[in-house]
Amino acid sequence: MLCCRKLTPPGLLEWCSPSEQDVQGPQRLPLTPGDFCLWSHARLPLSDTEPAEARTGDQKCVKCKEGLPVVVIRAGDAFCRDCFKALYVHKFRAMLGKSRLIFPGEKVLLAWSGGPSSSSMVWQVLEGLSRDSAKRLRFVPGVVYIDEGAACGQSPEDRARTLAEVKLALQTTGFPWHAVALEEVFSLPPSALRCSAQEAAGTEGAYKAAVDSFLQQQHALGTNGVERQSQHCAQDPQSPTGPPTTAQTQALSRLFDSVKTLTAKEELLQTLRTHLILHVARNHGYSKVMTGDSCTRLAVKLMTSLALGRGAFLAWDTGFSDERHGDVVVVRPMREHTLKEVAFYNRLFAVPSVCTPALDTKAPEKASIHRLMEAFILRLQAQFPSTVSTVYRTSEKLVKAPRAGCAAGPRCLLCMCTLDVDTADSATAFGAQTSHLPQMQTPVTQARGAAGPCCCAGMGGAPGCCKREEPRAQVMEQLCYGCRVNMKDLPSLELLPPYILSEAQLRSQRATAEQEIREYLLGDSEDEAGTGES
Repeated sequence: MLCCRKLTPPGLLEWCSPSEQDVQGPQRLPLTPGDFCLWSHARLPLSDTEPAEARTGDQKCVKCKEGLPVVVIRAGDAFCRDCFKALYVHKFRAMLGKSRLIFPGEKVLLAWSGGPSSSSMVWQVLEGLSRDSAKRLRFVPGVVYIDEGAACGQSPEDRARTLAEVKLALQTTGFPWHAVALEEVFSLPPSALRCSAQEAAGTEGAYKAAVDSFLQQQHALGTNGVERQSQHCAQDPQSPTGPPTTAQTQALSRLFDSVKTLTAKEELLQTLRTHLILHVARNHGYSKVMTGDSCTRLAVKLMTSLALGRGAFLAWDTGFSDERHGDVVVVRPMREHTLKEVAFYNRLFAVPSVCTPALDTKAPEKASIHRLMEAFILRLQAQFPSTVSTVYRTSEKLVKAPRAGCAAGPRCLLCMCTLDVDTADSATAFGAQTSHLPQMQTPVTQARGAAGPCCCAGMGGAPGCCKREEPRAQVMEQLCYGCRVNMKDLPSLELLPPYILSEAQLRSQRATAEQEIREYLLGDSEDEAGTGES
């Protein structure tokens, strides 16, 4: 991905960013000139218009004041190789340590896409579990890779070649790995969309007790206790999932081909990928999922989510931890690292990665909201170097506090966030959309009232059933505002995977049953009055 552009005296080796056509990886962030520069004796140019001036021979690392600087992160921050590695590792360890969300011995699933950020994350975990590490990580890792070749239009030959590279890279880690095709979403159960009960968050005393218990256990096993545990973990059988069937591949291709805009395609791909990763985590006993979202990626994601109408869920979408799924918590330990730092580290320490085409590969700048916001942020970053950090620090101030009355309410069918539903007379865009839902449901409700009780008391239903007459309204009423906007670009919701349609039907049936029996239930005030009379 890096290409040598020119050699400038005295000994400045400048690495330029790839062109738009060269950007192939899942991270898909186009970089600006001056982002990739390795140098020895000269000052790093921050843009093409700024000349590379010779640096005097007495220039030293800003950290140790002794080593020869080889990399510059920001203007004036030149680091030697060892100090840069120490800084990079410290950011990763500090992010995990101060949160205290991952307990010793806990199984953690690393979501690896093959890109630079996720590859660097896996490398950090691999080094943190080694014997030479000063402060060793104490959790039990596993790696999952989602093959998205069918959604991105890859040929079977290219997918097989990429999968061979992925398996070779995963086997070298020694971790249990799971390579799953995206087509597997068509075989997921409806329970994948149900938020399981979340365990109470442990206090500081509970974390310390867990650490002491883990250390005592390792001491009882001997000095090689961690190595034995890692070897046992590595010997676990891998995912037995074989190649996807032709029918599943065709169904996935039809689904993405039917979506009108690239923006909706990217959002749909992100949703299906998340559902599949969570399903793999639950099936194999993982309680945490690590993603490789960098600081640059999260800054772009924050602005993109605002443009897509997901402002109410920014704290979950960009925060360190995401507890919306209940039993599985998503954490983002790479959120302090910029993409520039990741690229430097991967280059200096030869971190392997696998580049695969994405949905927006070679797409023009205005092809989607994601690409447009990406270009906007990175162009500002080139002119004002504090842009990404300012946006990122703003996201840290967001609080996970749903509106009053919405904390225990229904959840979105796709993103699993609590529905922030406004009433029909609310002066918001969501309220305007909600006002149309009763009109869409009125014919169904009248037909159901005239025909008597619903004919689909179970999961099945006869043709022409009242719950099948308006499948689109049945699904749309269970989506948040952002997901409703994206689903407008999908002409037919029947192309969605069966588990989504089944869960939508089940939720609608449950809501109908609760409405029918509500008049026979005693409220709290009536119950108290009856108790007082007795």
